[in-house]
Amino acid sequence: MAGSTDSKGLLDVGERLDPEELRALQLERLRASLRHAYQNVPFYRESFDKAGLHPDDCRSLADLARFPFTVKADLRENYPYGMFAVPQERIRRIHASSGTTGRPTVVGYTENDLSMWADMVARSIRAAGGRPGDKVHIAYGYGLFTGGLGAHYGAERLGCTVIPASGGMTARQVQLIQDLKPEIIMVTPSYMLTLLDEFERQGVDPRGTSLRVGVFGAEPWTEEMRREIEERLAIDAVDIYGLSEVIGPGVAQECVETKDGLHIWEDHFYPEVVDPFTGEVLPDGEEGELVFTSLTKEAMPVIRYRTRDLTRLLPGTARSFRRMEKITGRSDDMVILRGVNLFPTQIEEIVLRTPGVAPHFQLRLTREGRLDALTVRAEARSGATPEAREAAARAITAGIKDGIGVSVTVEIVEPESLERSVGKLKRIVDLRPRA
Repeated sequence: MAGSTDSKGLLDVGERLDPEELRALQLERLRASLRHAYQNVPFYRESFDKAGLHPDDCRSLADLARFPFTVKADLRENYPYGMFAVPQERIRRIHASSGTTGRPTVVGYTENDLSMWADMVARSIRAAGGRPGDKVHIAYGYGLFTGGLGAHYGAERLGCTVIPASGGMTARQVQLIQDLKPEIIMVTPSYMLTLLDEFERQGVDPRGTSLRVGVFGAEPWTEEMRREIEERLAIDAVDIYGLSEVIGPGVAQECVETKDGLHIWEDHFYPEVVDPFTGEVLPDGEEGELVFTSLTKEAMPVIRYRTRDLTRLLPGTARSFRRMEKITGRSDDMVILRGVNLFPTQIEEIVLRTPGVAPHFQLRLTREGRLDALTVRAEARSGATPEAREAAARAITAGIKDGIGVSVTVEIVEPESLERSVGKLKRIVDLRPRA
């Protein structure tokens, strides 16, 4: 692997801040962001007033904990432009979530927002091992989804050559990688596995490609999946984090030299971790729900936005900024099955270590009488015999029972038969009757 790459001499001004300088900058920007939101977004003025707070009440970073949260429902209730803090003529781009579970969340960007976003993605690609002149194959979806264009402009800002492949057309993607010889690929980890399967289907050894770095995000993924990708592709696989409500990809990035969690770009995004149930701010090192406050966004500042992602904050290593541990799951993806809490990532770990199955699976929730039931549907590897499929089903069933403590049904299904969306697998299908 190329993990020994030294990037210390390439750090930008923000990455060189010492802790005292960073805290002073954060407080200055936090106070400005609170004032900007209060003065220009009716939702925030009403929210702060209801809590009996004014932006001037924030005299230290710790005071932020007194301010109310923002949740996704607030963005949906103010659809489409109610959360914007600048006049329409200053908006240069609009992105939006898919809206599959309700109204989409609409996000706006000023010219300065787009420039800052490009800077943060460029910083992220550099931390991943990318350098000016590298060719970057972007297989994230383009359009209203922030992944494709966010990665695109960040790669160009770093000085890379962009190959805007977008999602889908898997056979063509494999051909492009062989012909154009990119050094870096940016894609969801589950779609990378699909590309690896296609390489092998075509009889091409993926370890022989030009790729040396994969920057993977947009969904939680495990250390087991990292090992699978690195071994099959002979690259460094690193994590990138972001969400459209905060800005898009480039909020935090794993550094190739350590691969020990994602450094949060704290000069632009202030993190907290809170108890998912009480909302109490937790000390660094304790696991809870990740919350972000934007420090420099103009078009759509967000104050204490609850991401629903579960992680913990840790000291910096390869960078001075604090790290967030790999996302273990989302509080809204947690399945409570007969009193036991489980996350798709726990199932993923078991599936990935099971011979005879591909790293693609889906969880189907049903109700049998008054009790919930869970069926794990995992794709067989191409060429797996009926005996190997039966053995895999038994191994997954036992692994879940022993490791998580619940009984499930396991079905081994045909290769490439599970539904994929924008390069991602739909992990949870809830077929329980509505109350």
